[in-house]
Amino acid sequence: MQSKLYALRKSRNLSQEDVAKILGISRVSYGNKERGDNAFTIDEMFELASVFNLSIAEIFLPRGNQNGYKEKQTI
Repeated sequence: MQSKLYALRKSRNLSQEDVAKILGISRVSYGNKERGDNAFTIDEMFELASVFNLSIAEIFLPRGNQNGYKEKQTI
């Protein structure tokens, strides 16, 4: 699930339908992508980054992998 994207959408009081219209896709298609069942296209990622005024990495990369750094886990 794209939990960061879900949180961003909710924080802006946007419905899945609202974001789907921005991207020019159906609400069902957007819902599938937000849940992680389907992947966003590069164009959709750029559009979402623009809508939320963030970089693609800030929205789509795992928290520990932003800026190319992944913290090592200790056992």
